[in-house]
Amino acid sequence: MFVLIAGGGRTGATLAHTLIAQGHEVRVIEHRRDVLAHLHRELPTQVIHEGNAANPQVLEEADIRRAQVVAASLVTDADNLALCFLARKLYAVPRTIACINNPRNAWLFDARFHVDVALNQAQILASLIEEEMSLGDMMTLLKLRRGRYSLVEEKIPEGAKAVGRTIVELSLPKKSVIAAVLRHGEILIPRGSLRFEVGDEVLAIVDHDAAPELAALLGALDA
Repeated sequence: MFVLIAGGGRTGATLAHTLIAQGHEVRVIEHRRDVLAHLHRELPTQVIHEGNAANPQVLEEADIRRAQVVAASLVTDADNLALCFLARKLYAVPRTIACINNPRNAWLFDARFHVDVALNQAQILASLIEEEMSLGDMMTLLKLRRGRYSLVEEKIPEGAKAVGRTIVELSLPKKSVIAAVLRHGEILIPRGSLRFEVGDEVLAIVDHDAAPELAALLGALDA
């Protein structure tokens, strides 16, 4: 996959480094001299394209017409929006991603400017905090299907509703499934007759909305 990243700041550089490690073709557009000096220390020279990403001629020189994804990580929200709009309307780029610098501008980052994915760091942090608080000690290991489902882990404590009950008896949320149970270092196949014990480490896949219900079954009871 060829990904064109506009903006070589910390976010753009980290994204480029990660994508290169995963085997993707990447090009980073940057014009600020101090940022370029840092980029040349972190990334292969052939990945870096010097120029202003707000200039269509620079975009074409960076091969935007071949890009499958454009990631806009520029200093201003206006430039990020303009780039996503141009990428779709002028160059037919299939996928656009934009960083939101000012949370107050988040409402602009939608289909009107052809933004497929908007990264609002403030909203992401708030959602993570809210999720962690609602799930108690349950740990999210992996997000699936853009966050709709999660792979979670819970170590069953004393007094949990699950203790002494089988999987069938526990009446799990409809959109959840027990993937594995670790007991004394051994993996147990999660059949319906398996009875939960204190200290069991439970791995489960659960829908976002059902996660708090699952946490209430497997975790500690509220005081």
